Amino acid sequence: MHLTNTRDTLIATNTYLSGSQFSNVDLHEARFEDVNLAEAEFTDVNLSEAKFSNINLTKVEFEDCNLTGMKINGVLVTELFRAFEKKG
Repeated sequence: MHLTNTRDTLIATNTYLSGSQFSNVDLHEARFEDVNLAEAEFTDVNLSEAKFSNINLTKVEFEDCNLTGMKINGVLVTELFRAFEKKG
């Protein structure tokens, strides 16, 4: 299935979309519940003000990311890095 130049709301339930590609797509205010994104790749993605709850981040890698204001369990990540660098 190909969607191009579409301005509709997509609702996918109990759906297998493995291998799907999203390019130049606006998903702001989208909701993902009980979704498997294992081995997914995210490049040039804006996640500002996104909220993640009950997420498995095992072996997740963040590279070349702006972490300003990002919190993990209420703690600023930049503060965690600062504390780590002082300790080293």
